[in-house]
Amino acid sequence: MNPGASNFVEGVNNAFIFIIGISLFFLIGITLVIILFLYRYNKKRHPKAVQIEGSNKLEVIWTIIPLALVMGMFYYGYVGWKPMKRIPDEGVRITANARMWSFSFTYENGRITEKLYVPVDTAVIVRLNALDVVHSLYIPAFRVKEDMVPGLANNQMWFQPNKVGNYSLFCTEYCGLQHSFMHTEVVVMEPAEFWEWYSDTTAVAIPIEEGADLALLGRQLVESKGCLACHSLDGSTIIGPSFLGAWGSNVPVVTNGQEREVAFDEAYVLRSIYEPDADIHQGYRAGQMFSYQGEITEQQIELIVEFLKSLNE
Repeated sequence: MNPGASNFVEGVNNAFIFIIGISLFFLIGITLVIILFLYRYNKKRHPKAVQIEGSNKLEVIWTIIPLALVMGMFYYGYVGWKPMKRIPDEGVRITANARMWSFSFTYENGRITEKLYVPVDTAVIVRLNALDVVHSLYIPAFRVKEDMVPGLANNQMWFQPNKVGNYSLFCTEYCGLQHSFMHTEVVVMEPAEFWEWYSDTTAVAIPIEEGADLALLGRQLVESKGCLACHSLDGSTIIGPSFLGAWGSNVPVVTNGQEREVAFDEAYVLRSIYEPDADIHQGYRAGQMFSYQGEITEQQIELIVEFLKSLNE
């Protein structure tokens, strides 16, 4: 249950415990009453039914008590929900971008990550940006969830993490066939460690050790960016064309309404990632993919190219 993981845990837990407690009380109470009535008022003991007259006093009692219980549930729910909407003026500001089927997070210094890195004991204000369909960002340990609606202005959420650690983050709005792949992590760090990480602009470039398997690094990138949700590796068609055997082939495309063939090479891969609607593969629709300009660097594209080449071997 991650008690105390964020500033909202206590309020949400109180509402949850109150509602569950009331529900269990009535579940057990009503079940016992049913069993008692089955015993006391069965046909053998009372072969002839007796008409029971109504009671205004009883009617008032079982109207007031449920109303009080429902208002109690509302109170605890409201007390837990209201602070979530009071977004502070100061804090770490991050933009969460959601697309089918992955998250990415953009910081004010331009850094982009696949995991959400935040400092402990600091307000984190997240601007929610959906690039295609409705998504929903959910961090269960922090008890926060907010829908991400395309085009919705000023859509934000906030929280204050209180414990260092790694926590699950995933989409809770069904957004297509590969919805279950849309998950990542929140990494809560000590403030000094976070700001050192934040200011380390050299980390934007991927450190590649001598002798590293470039194709494997490229595959890891393709997987982390959600590319395999639309492009298969076995020749089958999902939403986009398969990657299997594509490298070096001639691709039939439609460019500005004109049909032509282009070579599946590094230039084609780069243009497809940065300008996905420039050359539409024949048989597929425009608008199925959004640009990764600013999210995938040219260095990363080189690694993706190495991976695509390896599929021909």
